[in-house]
Amino acid sequence: MTMLFTLVIQLLHRVRKLLLSAAVLLAGFQIGLILQANSIQASNSFSKMGDLIPAFLRDILGPSFAMFLTFKGIVCLGYFHPVVMGALVSVSITIATIPVMEIETGFIDLVLARPVARRWIVTRSILVALISTVLLLAMMALGTWLGLTKFAVNDAGWPSANLIGSLAINLGLLMLCWSAIALAIGCACRRRGSAGAIAGLLALTAYLTDYIGRSWKPAESIAWLSPFRYYTPFELVMGSPLPAKSLYVLGGIAVAAFALAYLLYSRRDISH
Repeated sequence: MTMLFTLVIQLLHRVRKLLLSAAVLLAGFQIGLILQANSIQASNSFSKMGDLIPAFLRDILGPSFAMFLTFKGIVCLGYFHPVVMGALVSVSITIATIPVMEIETGFIDLVLARPVARRWIVTRSILVALISTVLLLAMMALGTWLGLTKFAVNDAGWPSANLIGSLAINLGLLMLCWSAIALAIGCACRRRGSAGAIAGLLALTAYLTDYIGRSWKPAESIAWLSPFRYYTPFELVMGSPLPAKSLYVLGGIAVAAFALAYLLYSRRDISH
């Protein structure tokens, strides 16, 4: 266990700049959204923004769109903004593909020269993925809390702590899902560039499949295969509880992909 702890600390040290930079940016983005929402609230512009949307378009987008033209909707936007989601998935993939980089550079030879079981390398990567996910989402929640308590007016209609927690949990499971998929892909590839490209293209394909499936009926037959289908921020903001199905599916994908990573890494040739 001491060796495993050392491996975890060593990997966290290597990715510390990436994690800290991303954490600060995410927290700052949340504060910026709250400042923006506060400014719109102070000028009573939310209703004006709604009036700018044509009636037919409001009917197409449904009641969920109107919810985002509120203070609460703007504050929660950071938890499902495409740029934020893309950045978080990219960070997850970057960290998860480090084991294949270690093989590619020969670093793993130095590690396994000591009494280290191969499974510890995968376990270390899983633990770092968990720690990274918790850190980034905790910083987002911290930014939300600081922004609300320091800058937002009390009668602006704050999102509840339960809503923020549900959004963070759902987003965290999505990140772990892609960490697991990228780790399994990395354990099957010889080059980190190939692993990252495959995982990134797969994530983009899954996102676009889910996006098209939500607005085009024929695509719904395959949209259920996308992990993004089980990230449901719109329903959460509208007041629905976090669906158990989303937790089970995303958690199941993560567990299955992590188990596959153990199997692939234990059997792969680590020569470079």
